Amino acid sequence: MGDKMRNGYEETIQRGLAAVHTVGRLIGSDGNAQEGIAQLRRALHFADAVVIGAGAGMSTSAGFTYGGARFMRWFSDFFARFGFRDMYSGGFYDFPDAGTKWAFWARMIYVNRYMPAAKPVYEALLDLVRDKDYFVITTNVDHLFQRAGFDKRRLFCTQGDYGLFQHADPADGRTYDNEAWVMDAMRAMGYVMGDDGLFAPPVGGKVSMRLPDALIPHLPDGSEPVMNLRGDDSFVQDTLWHAASEAYAEFLDKCEGKRVLYLELGVGGNTPVIIKFPFWQMVRDNENAVYACVNMGEACAPEAIAGRSILLDMDIGEALEGVKNMQPGQEILCPAKKA
Repeated sequence: MGDKMRNGYEETIQRGLAAVHTVGRLIGSDGNAQEGIAQLRRALHFADAVVIGAGAGMSTSAGFTYGGARFMRWFSDFFARFGFRDMYSGGFYDFPDAGTKWAFWARMIYVNRYMPAAKPVYEALLDLVRDKDYFVITTNVDHLFQRAGFDKRRLFCTQGDYGLFQHADPADGRTYDNEAWVMDAMRAMGYVMGDDGLFAPPVGGKVSMRLPDALIPHLPDGSEPVMNLRGDDSFVQDTLWHAASEAYAEFLDKCEGKRVLYLELGVGGNTPVIIKFPFWQMVRDNENAVYACVNMGEACAPEAIAGRSILLDMDIGEALEGVKNMQPGQEILCPAKKA
């Protein structure tokens, strides 16, 4: 490694931008889930390396939904007062005071960073790749890969972490762990920790929507923090972020020409140049590579790599369980796709 660290984030975006000009016609899933699962099992079996790209659909499959019943369980009082209908919208709301704003964010961080997922989707994925040479790039900020047991040296979380604060001025260059503050804030709002180590509303369900001034978070210089979530150029890419970015670039170098499975899970259309488009380009450039996309309603691939693409239009958890539960040897019997 030279004096200057590799920037895997910028390099992969450049690959994605290059892919834009060569995408051509897109093809979708043929709807044969059973055959697709068998093809994915086969691709995993024969792969020298697996590059996993995960987006919001992965966490949605695990139960981390931002609206509906889960939102109402934790934010019904915010809905009643302010009218927003999901957690994502609440993150952009202009709250009337700092105490209310940070009460919202304490709950937001707790339920999406420190609570366990309802379904073991991440654990199922780890079971499938544990003995493989793998690397994960994800736009998710909920830490579910780490909590499921993935090797943190094989993870690149490009867009930040709910568990970190940062200075509003990115020149500070540091991030700050927020777990202790979140736990204090949840108690201050009236939530009670049970024997299972999880917070729940007290008997009667009444909790506060505002933190006391003493619990409004502050950084060492006295300023209020902001979340370490990529939104603009003020996002802090700290030392660990840069190390992960470089590790990703070096892993991709190692994959060149090998039998690589590029496994895309739940990546939507918000930031396709980070995972989706680069994966298409890397498969196009490597005749030994296979692209697999598991995404309910959005599984597609360029026609140019159709013969080396596996498209599963289904729930990610169900697909992974299908692969995991396939009888040993079945993937060998399934005919390989022809380019």
